[in-house]
Amino acid sequence: MTIHHLDIDVVKAGLADGSMLIIDVREPHEYAAGHIPGSVNLPLSRFDPDEIPTDSGKRIVFSCAAGVRSMQALSLAQQAGLPLDEHYRGGFKEWAMLGEPVES
Repeated sequence: MTIHHLDIDVVKAGLADGSMLIIDVREPHEYAAGHIPGSVNLPLSRFDPDEIPTDSGKRIVFSCAAGVRSMQALSLAQQAGLPLDEHYRGGFKEWAMLGEPVES
């Protein structure tokens, strides 16, 4: 399994130029409390790779609180045959800690 661990600068650049879609796999209550602007919530507890919006033309990057669940979701997506291999290693905790914008 190939995994690319993205840092915050790569994520910020991808969001800024509109080339990236963040899939936040935290639970709905976590997502509702705050998330990376523009991200889509697909909770790991009921994760279905078929629900990933791969038709957007954007790079799909998984994110969670700190990088553990995003790697699990990435593994499930790869097992389903999807050509996805990127996750945001720092996750929402790093994003918020560094003072980046948060939607709730």
